[in-house]
Amino acid sequence: MSDRITEHYVAPSDPNEGGEVDKVRLSDRKSNLWLDAWRDLRRRPLFYIAIAIVAVVSLAALFPSLFTDTLPNNDCQLANSNGAPTEGHPLGFTRQGCDVYARIVYGASTSLSVGLLVVLITAVIGIPMGALAAFYGGWIDSVLSRVGDIFFAIPYFLAAVVVMSVMPQRNVLVISLAIGGFAWASLARILRAEVLQVKNLEYVMASEAMGRSKFSTLVRHVLPNSLTPVIVYLTIALGAAITAEATLSFLGIGLGSSTMSWGNDIAQAQSSIRVAPMALFWPSLALTVTVLAFIILGELIRDALDPKARARR
Repeated sequence: MSDRITEHYVAPSDPNEGGEVDKVRLSDRKSNLWLDAWRDLRRRPLFYIAIAIVAVVSLAALFPSLFTDTLPNNDCQLANSNGAPTEGHPLGFTRQGCDVYARIVYGASTSLSVGLLVVLITAVIGIPMGALAAFYGGWIDSVLSRVGDIFFAIPYFLAAVVVMSVMPQRNVLVISLAIGGFAWASLARILRAEVLQVKNLEYVMASEAMGRSKFSTLVRHVLPNSLTPVIVYLTIALGAAITAEATLSFLGIGLGSSTMSWGNDIAQAQSSIRVAPMALFWPSLALTVTVLAFIILGELIRDALDPKARARR
């Protein structure tokens, strides 16, 4: 019986060929949460529209003289009461003969100031309350969470109505405290939930193992990695605060009638809506567009910071 040898064909191999097939190719482009979010945002046309609106409103609030030379109160003439647009007064006149366009430009300062102050007050109260409750736990969490629940159960707008009704003086700071002093509970809840997730991660345990104090670990490691939902919330809350101020002023319990405010202008124009509807329309449009810009900006930032939302698009 003869032994048969079966030959197998083996393809010639060159060690210099095919080396790139199984090689893992890593991008040289830097990547982290914020860079990925920026790359996503700059591809969204709505982001540029919202930023443009916010920039124009901010410029009008800081430098109103760039947009108009007319003073909103000093140049009022009853002869122009509910007048139509004329040269230099593109949006017409109010019932008192004041320039509608000038009042809208100067009213941006009040609305933006209230929004920023409310956001600042909300952050100053809500961030420590939510972070300390979640990170330390125990009785601290129980006490701070119950305090937050009390404020969360009180509608902040209703509380602001009550506070402004009894305040003898009404200005930007008072109305901001009335709104922000009761609006922080939602932020505290959001941050508490985020800190509860972050505090169990490896780098937090490594920081404590290296001998760093709990408070230092909270400030240096936990909070910076928990602020993503806070930034989104505060961006949307700024628009909500502007709406709250305008509503309170419209109801007559917000800022005084002598203060430039879109809510005051809407309230004063409602009595002349049949004969001069545009005096009501323009401040309402300014309020709507500004609030919508902040809400859209917050929604876009939230989607950009969410990897799952980016993957679905």
